[in-house]
Amino acid sequence: MPEAYIVEALRTPVGRRGGGLSSLHPNDLGARVLAALMAKTGVDPAAVDDVIFGCVDQMGAQAGNVARNAWLGAGMPEAVPATTIDRQCGSSQQAVHFAAQAVMSGTQDLVIAGGVEVMSLVPLASPAVVGRREGMGFPYGGDGWANRYGDQEISQFRGAELIAEKWNISREDMEWLAFDSHQRATAATSDGLFADEVVPVGDATADEGPRPDSSLEKMAALRPLREGGRLTAAVSSQISDGASALLIASEKAVRVHGLTPLARIHTMAVVGSDPVFMLTGPIPATEAILAKAGLSIDEIDLFEVNEAFASVVLAWLKESGAAWEKTNVLGGAIALGHPLGATGARLMTTLVHHLGRTGGRYGLQTMCEGGGMANAIVIERI
Repeated sequence: MPEAYIVEALRTPVGRRGGGLSSLHPNDLGARVLAALMAKTGVDPAAVDDVIFGCVDQMGAQAGNVARNAWLGAGMPEAVPATTIDRQCGSSQQAVHFAAQAVMSGTQDLVIAGGVEVMSLVPLASPAVVGRREGMGFPYGGDGWANRYGDQEISQFRGAELIAEKWNISREDMEWLAFDSHQRATAATSDGLFADEVVPVGDATADEGPRPDSSLEKMAALRPLREGGRLTAAVSSQISDGASALLIASEKAVRVHGLTPLARIHTMAVVGSDPVFMLTGPIPATEAILAKAGLSIDEIDLFEVNEAFASVVLAWLKESGAAWEKTNVLGGAIALGHPLGATGARLMTTLVHHLGRTGGRYGLQTMCEGGGMANAIVIERI
């Protein structure tokens, strides 16, 4: 089977809701990272076969195929197509999968995978009401759904709480992980470890989420998101804006365009999981991909596991046996933010660059997704 290589991976800074990126049209934010990717690789944009972007909230300014609009907004050739996909929080990781699959099938040679999300533009419901049925506008409904799952609340917030209860994860455990995430992200920023992957956007040159002054005492003082719950805003991913993109190439394209790959796509997997718990998918996804790759957990040098909520990562650590010291080593979404459709490619961007920096061989990325799913991917440093 033909190989698929990651040639380059870039991202914008991740902005806070209402922060430095919030006034940009999603097309323009996506265009910035696409233009930077093409400039850094030196590839003729007309040679690109397709552009695949993830975006979860495809409404308003993000409707109408934001991938295509961002490509055109970057001044790129009209002859190159683009499509926008939604696999919830894993959308741009799925974009990487689709791009790699196109190359490995031999049908395409150069595919851009990435995502964009300006969450500042999207109205948000509070955790108290997000799982409430709202007639035909509620996604988890219909007679077939009700016959199978009843009228119980279906939401990421409830799922994260259920995970904390099932795996006996205390609020203190979650606050410890969140605090460490901020410490890691702050140190990585100070040490310039994101310099190779971040494309400045105007005055935004660094991630806005990390809090150097974060403390366990401050976290302990916060009210839970729901009465009697363990979750607080401090142990949840941040609402964010951002974009990311990777160039995936075939062996032929690497040779023809004189490219130097950063890593090859080793193995990919995607699974479904309980939609009520919703966020447990990374556990079976990790089991599936390790079995498929013929690797043990100890052979993986670096892990990126999306910090949608601290309970998700802590349950994954318990079940997988992975070391926290190898996981989200530059901080996760609790500190860096979670711009939904852009996060999967953001994680992959950070993973591939840090794998190269540390000299590790294998990196594994997985992330939970709305509706009870998870993608997993293993990459191998070249």
